[in-house]
Amino acid sequence: MDDHVTNLVMGGGFGGYVAAIRLRQLGQEVLLVENEFLGGVCLNVGCIPSKTIVRAAKLLKQIQRARDFGIETSQAKVDLQRLQAWKTNVVDKLRSGVAYLCKGNNVSLVYGEARFQGPHEVQVNTEHELRIFTADNIIIATGSRPIELPSFKFDGNFIITTTEALSLSELPKNFVIIGGGVSGLELGNAYARFGSHVTIIEMLDQLLPGLDIELVRVVERSLRRIGVETHVRARAKWARDGKVRVQLADGSEVEFPADKVMVTVGRRPNSDQIGLENTGVKTDASGFIQVNSQMQTNVPGIYAIGDVVGQPLLAHKASKQGILAAEVICGQASAADFKAIPGAIWTDPEIATVGLTETEAKKQGYDPIVGKFPFTALGRAMAVGETEGFIKVVAHRQSEQILGVHMVGADVTDLISEAALAIEMGATLDDLALTVHPHPTLPEALMEASEAAKGKAIHILKSP
Repeated sequence: MDDHVTNLVMGGGFGGYVAAIRLRQLGQEVLLVENEFLGGVCLNVGCIPSKTIVRAAKLLKQIQRARDFGIETSQAKVDLQRLQAWKTNVVDKLRSGVAYLCKGNNVSLVYGEARFQGPHEVQVNTEHELRIFTADNIIIATGSRPIELPSFKFDGNFIITTTEALSLSELPKNFVIIGGGVSGLELGNAYARFGSHVTIIEMLDQLLPGLDIELVRVVERSLRRIGVETHVRARAKWARDGKVRVQLADGSEVEFPADKVMVTVGRRPNSDQIGLENTGVKTDASGFIQVNSQMQTNVPGIYAIGDVVGQPLLAHKASKQGILAAEVICGQASAADFKAIPGAIWTDPEIATVGLTETEAKKQGYDPIVGKFPFTALGRAMAVGETEGFIKVVAHRQSEQILGVHMVGADVTDLISEAALAIEMGATLDDLALTVHPHPTLPEALMEASEAAKGKAIHILKSP
């Protein structure tokens, strides 16, 4: 390969490999540089393996409840080693699939650590040699990594990240989780289902900070039922000798026994490990690369996408930004104009959101109306024994345009896409309410919630 390439993508994660493939689809030469595994964090040590673990926990719950449906089963329990083998198989297949797509699209691929030597010069340290590439256009897609707390240095054994938590072959008797965000609650729920005693420590005043508290309350009740101990407005002080010391909200300090301590308090961008100082590319105070709506940095020919450019740190956002950056490089008038990016949380029950909450709508000057429909009133939810939760629709009172949809309940992560499409298309309450939804299904709750916002829901009584 020539040392000069037209386009170089740093990072083969869900943003990077997608950008590389789109560049090839548009007839561009591209070199994709990946330091470790294609698919990045999401595929290898994030979204995919975590959902495999979560699915096992949900399946165990369903087996344990089988007698409610007249099905007799022997006592079920998890075999973590076999679960890990299943998870590895899933990850390997998907990773091979990404490699197949790259090869099929003639994406040139080099494995190695990439580092800028100048604005358009990248040094790649491969297993066998040091190579220097120059490129007309460079897309930075280097992702993020877990934030480490000073008093909780990661050792990969006692104090761990989500990466190690997803690879446990033995069940910890006492599992302490520092951070009550998405990863903490997803894995906390799963390991509690498996039989661990789980304690979650959150510094802020609620679990899943920033989310509609009404959604969070439903998940909190579920966690309590399976024995998960949660503490908000609490600060973890230190961990050693199988114990974690925590300052609780009332100022008292207690110690919790711990076989494993998982720290999941956020992620930091991998912008400080790629020689960015040699480019003149600007970052914010947290190290996130600053880009415009076309993913362009302040340096011509350098683009950035995904976690490295900031919130929300979501794989599907990175993928869309990768496509966008590739199209801009090819001269298309593409720009990020996402009206709403959906979020999905695989707790039990699940949470899914898109668009504005009622509070956010008010802050932005809207006069919102809200429609809400509980799964307890839904035939499908009752038939499958999953009646926890509800769907809430937020709309503009005058125009009835949908501003946001927020869900908590079984399988809502599979329901949110209809709501996201509605917001992107500027749909109104009538657009959703008048769309015929098949019966009996869970998405009927979205239709009914839209009717409820207008005081016309059929299967619940109108609020006084």
